Amino acid sequence: MGKLYVVGIGPGSINNMTIRAIKAIEESEVIVGYTKYIELIKPLLKGKEIVSTGMKKEEDRCREALRIARDKTVAIISTGDAGIYGMAGLILEMKTEENVEIIPGVTAANSAASILGAPLMHDSCNISLSDLMTPYELIKKRVEKAAQGDFVISLYNPKSKGRSLYLKECIEIIKNYRKEDTPIAVVRNALREEQSFALYTFKNFDDSDVDMFSIVIIGNSTSYYKENMFITPRGYRGALL
Repeated sequence: MGKLYVVGIGPGSINNMTIRAIKAIEESEVIVGYTKYIELIKPLLKGKEIVSTGMKKEEDRCREALRIARDKTVAIISTGDAGIYGMAGLILEMKTEENVEIIPGVTAANSAASILGAPLMHDSCNISLSDLMTPYELIKKRVEKAAQGDFVISLYNPKSKGRSLYLKECIEIIKNYRKEDTPIAVVRNALREEQSFALYTFKNFDDSDVDMFSIVIIGNSTSYYKENMFITPRGYRGALL
């Protein structure tokens, strides 16, 4: 019997993959993934059989990976962490007798946070604005509850051509529970070669450069900027005396 690794490859740069993820790919005979994600780890794939598909083919990829894993060692890859908007859940729902192991990776919120400073030092949550799997009314409800609870909020899949207004609408919801000078950061292609970021507040937020390669992090009521670093204090008051 073969084996199926469900691998989180992190933000998309090999330098930021976990050692365990790299080892799982090295051990695998077959690599299954979205075409663009396959390209991100191409230097690791010499001599491997590649099975790739385009967008919105997640079920097809999982089905094929499970089929191949009956006889071979396979890795199906997701960017970030395989268990956070990745392939882990779907694989586990679809599996029968296959031998499956989940390999964690660095999720986008953590990648972006490392660039910005320390925005996630206190309680935080991740919310995807994609309505492909979740009704938009429920997304807005979750955004409002997170804002009410004073969580630092990381917005995944913040904006696409078909969802050009969702981010603006959700920012307006959160704005009802935050000060005008609350930090809002946009990080695009975190820890990849094309990396860029911009720092805003509710006063001057601009979503014109936000796309599906971006993540938006919104501070809580205590978050602030210090020398262009986004900080959410955890409460170590003695250190400030």
